[in-house]
Amino acid sequence: MHIAILTFDGFNELDSLIALGLLNRVRKPDWRVSISSPTPRITSMNGVVIEAQTSIDDAVRADVVLVGSGMQTREIVADAPLMDQLKLNPNRQLLGAQCSGALILAKLGLLDSVPACTDLTSKPWVQEAGVDVLNQPFFAHGNIATAGGCLGSSYLACWVIARLEGIQAARDAMHYVAPVGEKEEYIERMLGNITPYLD
Repeated sequence: MHIAILTFDGFNELDSLIALGLLNRVRKPDWRVSISSPTPRITSMNGVVIEAQTSIDDAVRADVVLVGSGMQTREIVADAPLMDQLKLNPNRQLLGAQCSGALILAKLGLLDSVPACTDLTSKPWVQEAGVDVLNQPFFAHGNIATAGGCLGSSYLACWVIARLEGIQAARDAMHYVAPVGEKEEYIERMLGNITPYLD
């Protein structure tokens, strides 16, 4: 099971790295989570430099692809050769997007007739792409999910875990990261957001 988190220059650390941390709470020999990028190194919106673990080619073959957000998303969707590489398919993959990552899914034609969640800055761009934007932190339809707001990335990650490993595994992942003294509140909030969209 390969879960690729598409991460581009200008990325938002909270989106990509919270998802990476939560998804790695699943400890199975065949479970692999990676930061995937078109370049070997990527620099975040706050100047943090990380190394990609896998390439775009690896990501498009992954079982799950999460598209992170960042400051350069509009430049990414205008880069036709890069967008042509993103041959994502909800018939064979779980797909998710965080904040401005929804714009990438929209420009790939994957949100046709599917509403999305995104952050307030990205909302007009996603709407201009012809997608209805919901005023909620998480939404999924079939194999496509979107989350809005940086901390909404925890719902996106837990949705993936619940879809692949079950609700208890999602509970366990959230329990590990939630603040002490508030664990049950965090778990119940997460479940309230994702369970309406589980098959």
